[in-house]
Amino acid sequence: MTLSTTQPTPVPTRPTSRQWAALAVLVLPVLLISIDMTVLSFALPAISEAVSPTGTQLLWIVDGYSLAIAGLLVTMGTLGDRHGARKLLLAGSAGFGVVSLLAAFADSATALIAARVALGVFGATLMPSTLSLLRSTFTDREQRRTAFAVWAGGFAAGGAVGPIVGGWLLERFWWGSVFLLNVPFMVALLVLTPLVVREHRTPGTHGRLDLTSVAVSVLALTSLVYGVKTLAEHGPTLVPVSATALGVALAVVFVRRQQRLAEPLLDVDLFRLPVFRASVLANLMSVCGMTGMLFAVSQHLQLVLGLRPLHAGLLLLPGAVVTFAAGLLAARLARRLRLDLLITAGLLLGSAGYAVMALLGSGTGTGPAVQLAVAFAVLCAGAGLAETLTNDAILSAAPASRTGAASAISETAYEVGAVLGTTVLGSVLNAVYRHRVDVPAGAEQARETLGAAVQVAATRPDGQALLDSARAAFTHGLDATAAAGLVLTAAAALLVWRSLRPRGVPGAVRA
Repeated sequence: MTLSTTQPTPVPTRPTSRQWAALAVLVLPVLLISIDMTVLSFALPAISEAVSPTGTQLLWIVDGYSLAIAGLLVTMGTLGDRHGARKLLLAGSAGFGVVSLLAAFADSATALIAARVALGVFGATLMPSTLSLLRSTFTDREQRRTAFAVWAGGFAAGGAVGPIVGGWLLERFWWGSVFLLNVPFMVALLVLTPLVVREHRTPGTHGRLDLTSVAVSVLALTSLVYGVKTLAEHGPTLVPVSATALGVALAVVFVRRQQRLAEPLLDVDLFRLPVFRASVLANLMSVCGMTGMLFAVSQHLQLVLGLRPLHAGLLLLPGAVVTFAAGLLAARLARRLRLDLLITAGLLLGSAGYAVMALLGSGTGTGPAVQLAVAFAVLCAGAGLAETLTNDAILSAAPASRTGAASAISETAYEVGAVLGTTVLGSVLNAVYRHRVDVPAGAEQARETLGAAVQVAATRPDGQALLDSARAAFTHGLDATAAAGLVLTAAAALLVWRSLRPRGVPGAVRA
């Protein structure tokens, strides 16, 4: 908000050792989610070979997790407000650890999708709880902004550790070993959280949970995502068009229901605040760009350029480091520069990253690999800048009594962005690949995914020609994905700038 010149500047205080310890513990779930996401992206080729998923199943293996989280985050944030955020965090941690073991030993694409959805259900308890507990732990805004920078940096740290550790595991063990990484994190959370994190519960929020709103929100998002997926695979046929229309209709029903309820599941009135609304959009789009690029680039590095998982992970390490650095820098820049300029700059950096990727072409060798690493680093710099500021802005704009709800909305934006990244951009990639790949008779499975094409090519005498065609088709798909990502993030930057630029609206000037 704009600071009055007549008010004295508050003297910043230093966090206590207990606050630092609580921050360290609350970053663990963030680190875990990031590792889980990046490790899975690098495991996709091995999963494709082991359980032979279709192209749509492969997207659901990635998206089932984020979709379940996105559909339930608002519900879990409300439960945390009513019954205690720390209690919810502990329950979710226990369930997440158990289901991770089941995912590690899944023996089919269907079983793995089911395990990923179950992980999403328990994962939905983790993120709103950590944001709500951070808000109650760090009441000073300067401290909270720094805490959010560290919290957002947890994603970067996970992005750095995930590919390297995951690559090492994938070169020595079966693909299921990447899910076993979750177990020690969950054990640490269960042991340390009761020791250093105080419970947070919002007084006066013990009314009946509206199960109808829960069901409508989950069905709306599921229908929308399913519609986008099938639209990319089959074109504008009856099923995807109907699913998309149903999702939109249910979303409208959900919003109208929330406006009538005395204790809504989602406080839609928060979106009347310009800072809140624009920050949610920026958060969603920055994550959408990062996850969409990771989905495409991780496969290109391994299956087109032929890099080992560990080497591919090391190439993307600078991007993870840049994300962390940009988050810490954002906390400092926010003291001097306007919110609209900083968040817009973050989104424009995302557009620049996609522009670098769009110029890739069909070359091989170290040049394209380095170019993809640079593109990813530029996009990650923008994401780190935008995420730190938007998380702080979202929670600061909300009343203290709606901390859990605002936390859930912030994380819903993050997870919906992750869903859109792999759904929309991943569907563009798959659609172009299927259209351009030249598949000989008897090798129709190669049309599903590039991983399937690699597997089929190894069994055929004309395998090299099939492999060359599949790699060229995937590269064309990567170019189209980059172009789509560039347009989406640039459009989001324009909308955010127009919403946040100073026009006499309280809260529209400074972070």
